Amino acid sequence: MKPSASCATPPAAPAAENGRHRPRKPGTTVQDYFRKKTNWKKSMEFLLFTFVGVVHLLSLSSGKPIYKNDISRRTFQEIKEEIASYGDVAKAIIDLAVYGKAQNRSYERLALLVDTVGPRPSGSRSLEKAIQIMYQNLREDGLENVHLEPVKIPHWERGEESAVMLEPRIHRMAILGLGSSIGTPPEGITAEVLVVTSFEELQRRAPEARGKIVVYNQPYVNYSTTVQYRVQGAVEAAKVGALASLIRSVASFSIYSPHTGIQEYQDGVPKIPTACITVEDAEMMSRMASRGNRIVIQLKMGAKNYPDADSFNTVAEIIGSKYPEQVVLVSGHLDSWDVGQGAMDDGGGAFISWEALSLIKDLGLRPKRTLRLVLWTAEEQGGVGAFQYYLLHQANISNYSLVMESDLGTFLPSGLQFTGSDQARAIVEEVMRLLQPVNVTRVFRAGEGTDINFWIQAGVPGASLLDDLYRYFSFHHSHGDTMTAMDPKQMNVAAAVWAVVSYVIADMEEMLPRF
Repeated sequence: MKPSASCATPPAAPAAENGRHRPRKPGTTVQDYFRKKTNWKKSMEFLLFTFVGVVHLLSLSSGKPIYKNDISRRTFQEIKEEIASYGDVAKAIIDLAVYGKAQNRSYERLALLVDTVGPRPSGSRSLEKAIQIMYQNLREDGLENVHLEPVKIPHWERGEESAVMLEPRIHRMAILGLGSSIGTPPEGITAEVLVVTSFEELQRRAPEARGKIVVYNQPYVNYSTTVQYRVQGAVEAAKVGALASLIRSVASFSIYSPHTGIQEYQDGVPKIPTACITVEDAEMMSRMASRGNRIVIQLKMGAKNYPDADSFNTVAEIIGSKYPEQVVLVSGHLDSWDVGQGAMDDGGGAFISWEALSLIKDLGLRPKRTLRLVLWTAEEQGGVGAFQYYLLHQANISNYSLVMESDLGTFLPSGLQFTGSDQARAIVEEVMRLLQPVNVTRVFRAGEGTDINFWIQAGVPGASLLDDLYRYFSFHHSHGDTMTAMDPKQMNVAAAVWAVVSYVIADMEEMLPRF
């Protein structure tokens, strides 16, 4: 990686099949996006799902996916034998990544980028600098068809922010404004606090909330359940007349560390400022309130939303030798929040995806299908860059064998999460047996990722890397997301898993069968 290298003008990306599109609202599904927008977008929804249905009726050529009513002439035993024949290749990839000259390479590449550029929030100059650096790195690495695909992404900046408890004692609180939040007036908002532990309690106590700052002290159950308070907390507080909301950070562990993230406003509901606070402060105020203490906070936030910015998804490939039009996609997102270094979320995922292609290239391997690396932009705003990629490439959906995203950390992998047909799962389970040398062979349910879910919802098999989620959500979206949280040896194993799975699936004679 050479951060100081000047970048040549990137080649133009292919034109979108359906014209110019705006990004979806962060946090919504592809179906929600179309349903909530204009009649034109509703028409697009009809066309999209009609198209997917037509794909199932097409007669597919050799190497294409096998649908439920399309029975392979090969027995599963023959497929198992084909996969087992990759044992030596898998061992070579593992040896190179874990023990050979490539060990620690993904860690060192990542450290150079994040130490040079820092955090990479959507719409920022640092994100665009990182994209240009990565464009140059991928070209210098000898990968093929390296190009940038232009997209529009949100641009939000937090500005100066503070929260001070004035009663029952003076206490300066650590906060992080939530993405897309509006700011306060320059003088701030000074108001009494109402502490609740759930949306249900907020509804029961709605008359008490008017003119106050609502503090949520919801317990951490798991991320997918608890994150709803971060995403919807401001809207629910505004509905009952609150002036602002402060949300207990969605974190599995805290050392007085606020954790930021995206939040959503709702049409027809007043927009109020919203920020996350530490677990410690949320619990303290809950105890104070239970004793009958009157709590008053002064909140100041300089947050601003700006017009959408220009950005790029970054693409590189190893072009397939036999079915070059067919794709196995490996990915991570290059953007991050504006705190820490974005090393774990999702620098690690992006860099093991790059490393997967580097390992395969270094071994002189060329799979039958194209291996495509995509480094997404604006994932943190709800997969904005990835959705525009989906719209651009959806006409080729029948050519996607597998979509993969690593966005849950690159610690020591527990295994692979997978979503797809039972036949495809059986194949992936056989592929994972090739990773017995690093003891990572398990296949879990629910392969997913913000950036690949569009494809999965349309029937493409999807996979994600699973590791220590407790550790991941301890650092997630916080100042602690730095290289100190990363482990080079664990990244080596994660890269080996990513490379073996992507290569074997790309090189098998047939694509993964779909539902």
